[in-house]
Amino acid sequence: MVLLAGRLQADVSYLLCYHRVMAQREKRSVSLPPDLARAVEQAARAQGTSFSGWLAETAAHRLKLEAGRQAIAEWERENGPLTEAELADGLARARSSLGRAQVPSAERQSA
Repeated sequence: MVLLAGRLQADVSYLLCYHRVMAQREKRSVSLPPDLARAVEQAARAQGTSFSGWLAETAAHRLKLEAGRQAIAEWERENGPLTEAELADGLARARSSLGRAQVPSAERQSA
């Protein structure tokens, strides 16, 4: 607090700094089945985050996946279905970006 114009006011530099680092949040109330709530709590704790943080990260991930699915569907509407080679290339790129080894096609078919 600083004295400004004869009144105590919050230190402006603190407020500016605080608002630059804090992400904006919108408070929501959700209802979950007890088993699911416990599982989310455990997952959040394992990742070192909060219940809300875990839900937010998981929701953001789900939305990205859905956006990707929609983009592929739109591309296929405009260009026709992806070929086997294009699908295999996409799978290889996805596995590589996730740091996963390639799965031989014989194993993939039996799974």
